[in-house]
Amino acid sequence: MNGFMELILSALVLIGALLVLLGSIGLVKLPDFYTRLHAPTKATTLGLGCLLIASMVIHTAATGSLSVHELLITVFLFITAPITAHMLAKSALHLELDIAKGTTNRCPEDVVKKSV
Repeated sequence: MNGFMELILSALVLIGALLVLLGSIGLVKLPDFYTRLHAPTKATTLGLGCLLIASMVIHTAATGSLSVHELLITVFLFITAPITAHMLAKSALHLELDIAKGTTNRCPEDVVKKSV
């Protein structure tokens, strides 16, 4: 592998690791279920995607054949993560879980027009 390819792969691995770390910290530190759900579904999914793409490129460069395993894992991850997050959020809404103060985009009660 040439130096430019190694630089790109190193960047992908570092970015992926940083995104996974940020998603994990967000999962622990954020105040309510909905914001905790947002951190891993966005940051961690993109981080794992970067790591899997880097792994696929390294395996392809080392063996000379396309690594289908990492490609299938990446596709599966990008398809299932949003569906799982949607199902979890829908269940939380059904259970009427509490929302942390200051995390909604709702208008003040006096501004909202209520229909009869």
